[in-house]
Amino acid sequence: MSTITTEALSATTLLRFATAGSVDDGKSTLVGRLLHDSKSVLVDQLEAVERASASRGQEAPDLALLTDGLRAEREQGITIDVAYRYFATPRRRFILADTPGHVQYTRNMVTGASTAELTVVLVDARNGVVEQTRRHAAIAALLRVPHVVLAVNKMDLVGYEERVFAAIAEEFTAYATELGVPEVTAIPISALAGDNVVDASARMDWYGGPTVLEHLETVPVSHDLAHCHARLPVQYVIRPQTAELPDYRGYAGQIAAGTFRVGEEVTVLPSGRTSTIAGIDLLGEPVDVAWTTQSVTVLLADDVDVSRGDLIVPSKDAPATTQDVEATVCHVADQPLTVGHRVLLKHGTRTVKAIVKDIPSRLTLADLSLHPHPGTLAANDIGRVKIRTAEPLPADSYADSRRTGSFILIDPGDGTTLSAGMVGESFAAPEPVTDGDDDGWDF
Repeated sequence: MSTITTEALSATTLLRFATAGSVDDGKSTLVGRLLHDSKSVLVDQLEAVERASASRGQEAPDLALLTDGLRAEREQGITIDVAYRYFATPRRRFILADTPGHVQYTRNMVTGASTAELTVVLVDARNGVVEQTRRHAAIAALLRVPHVVLAVNKMDLVGYEERVFAAIAEEFTAYATELGVPEVTAIPISALAGDNVVDASARMDWYGGPTVLEHLETVPVSHDLAHCHARLPVQYVIRPQTAELPDYRGYAGQIAAGTFRVGEEVTVLPSGRTSTIAGIDLLGEPVDVAWTTQSVTVLLADDVDVSRGDLIVPSKDAPATTQDVEATVCHVADQPLTVGHRVLLKHGTRTVKAIVKDIPSRLTLADLSLHPHPGTLAANDIGRVKIRTAEPLPADSYADSRRTGSFILIDPGDGTTLSAGMVGESFAAPEPVTDGDDDGWDF
């Protein structure tokens, strides 16, 4: 495994990304190849994979075994649960979510991609874009993942032909653009042979773009604070009431988005009370400014009523509060979601009672058609819902903020997560296709 100092790691940026593809597209092999060729596999892990591969009669180590951790996964040769892997190169740190490819585990892909800034969608070069490919592209679009990589795998089985890759890249990019995906980068690879995964392929000299790892190391990570709506969900109220700090009252939480400054006028939602930031404590020290994703304690100039679940926002950029939420949900529970269902809605650090008033439509991801008024959503279904909450909720549109525009629905009886929700419109408006880089494969 490569040796990177702690100081060097802390100086690099973090990229969260997810992988998705149909069963047998070689997704786990790609992840295994990525970890192996970037020297992110420990010696004992590789030895274990070599032993498991030998017991199956395989001469070379099956790198897919590095990610298929469950016994059931290894026996079936498929990925079932989301497998998270952490690795780093000298240029960047990575959190990888390897998501299942089978249609019955679509909800697991939603879980894995919900926090991702990039999704790698695999396609078997022999099969091209299939229904599950469209499904994965639609989920990436629904979750507003800003970067999508189309990895056309198994190029070794189609003679490394450029025309095969070009046709698949064109079809996928046209579909993704319709969904409003802002950026698609297509890369021809062979995960089994290692072509264009970490090292550039000598067999595809017609391709001049980056390898998968090169793209992961250089893709911009979107932390443009100037365009974020500042939001601080209050997690805890700190009142030491000690002799040294008799009057200290601070509101602690992780900044979900944007920047807060001392002296800034803020509003506490949903109450609507206003005050001014008198101080910000970060790791026990006062600072003048703090930003996402720092965990801070904010002190206000006025003695206003603030408690866990409240949202502190700049007064000049406060979201509207509402008790009627329209959203797109992915239903993840085995028990169905029905009209009239009484649930708990968790938004940030706030949990309120709610009722499902209507399910206007269910979305078929394969062709993006809508089934009107289905009355119920089953596991893996994605649909529009109208929800009435018992208390006002300061929710942003998911298009504006993936953190404060999302929520989950919870079964009040046993605490089971029922659905993951995104406030507002389902898909972004399509953007015009722009010219890419000189390599010709950035769409």
